[in-house]
Amino acid sequence: MHRKTQARRGSVPLLVAVAAVALAATVPAVLAQKFPAKPIRMIVGYAPGGGTDIMGRLIAQEVSAALAQPVVVENRPGAAQNVAAEFVARQPADGYTLFMSSAAHGINVSLYAKINYDPVKDFAPIAVFATSPNLLLVHPSFPAKSVKEFISVARKNPGRLNFSSSGVGSSQHLSGEMLKVMIGVDMTHVPYKGSAPSLAGLASGEVDFAFNNIPSAQPLMTPGRVRALGITSAKRSPLLPNLPTMVEGGIPGFVTETWYGLLAPAGTPREVISLLNDVAVKAVQKPDVRDRLAQMGADPIAEPPDFFARYLAAEIARWAKVIRESKAKAE
Repeated sequence: MHRKTQARRGSVPLLVAVAAVALAATVPAVLAQKFPAKPIRMIVGYAPGGGTDIMGRLIAQEVSAALAQPVVVENRPGAAQNVAAEFVARQPADGYTLFMSSAAHGINVSLYAKINYDPVKDFAPIAVFATSPNLLLVHPSFPAKSVKEFISVARKNPGRLNFSSSGVGSSQHLSGEMLKVMIGVDMTHVPYKGSAPSLAGLASGEVDFAFNNIPSAQPLMTPGRVRALGITSAKRSPLLPNLPTMVEGGIPGFVTETWYGLLAPAGTPREVISLLNDVAVKAVQKPDVRDRLAQMGADPIAEPPDFFARYLAAEIARWAKVIRESKAKAE
């Protein structure tokens, strides 16, 4: 009897432990089933009107419709989206605060002497859903009508040309740094807080040229307030079929792009990440969304979170090399 009683008593802790493990395993699933139970915030690290903001609002609309909850876009510009990234990294890992990131997320870790977050460890990748090239743009008065003519003008005026970007660490900034290295001419970078302010600076004549994305630049290209000389993609864009690539313009290997993706704070339940990825992937597969992306010169991507993780790692390595060779730094 005594031995049987001991056996029964000894089995109780074991049963409790098994039950605890089973309960813990079901908690994320329960959270995912209830998610979202309130509005979601999408943090954008640039001012309204820029490419990242435009893409963010497009995806926010689709996510909101799919999940039947408002997705509120909140702009927190500053330090090439470092301000926004640090903010999101410190938020609860519950899926209710998302980071609409761009190529700067893979750049800043090499460009800045110190950032207050880890671009990999502090975030959970959800989905990278589009890539977009930049355009080499000049003020209408700039004495060049092609990339080759631009190179000639730059080499005749070393150290005298300046260019704008959406901010230090953006793909636009690093495109300018690449240009300096590849044509062997020093030029001055003038950072702005977003694509729209950067283009306004170019259109007003504050700077000589800029790299910027198609959706932000097109409204100024149509009335002739800025002029495009080349595109940084590997091939011409169907949206601008008459615009040559930078490679065609005489700079072999000059190919850059920005990307747009969603991240959440590290530790966000896998089920929530999976749900958000599923929504984002289905959104970019919709014909009307693909058409809108094409109209903005962007190529859709529909892949799982682990693809985004690998993509981000490759981006960090690629831009580290550009920064090292150009000796670029955060002003």
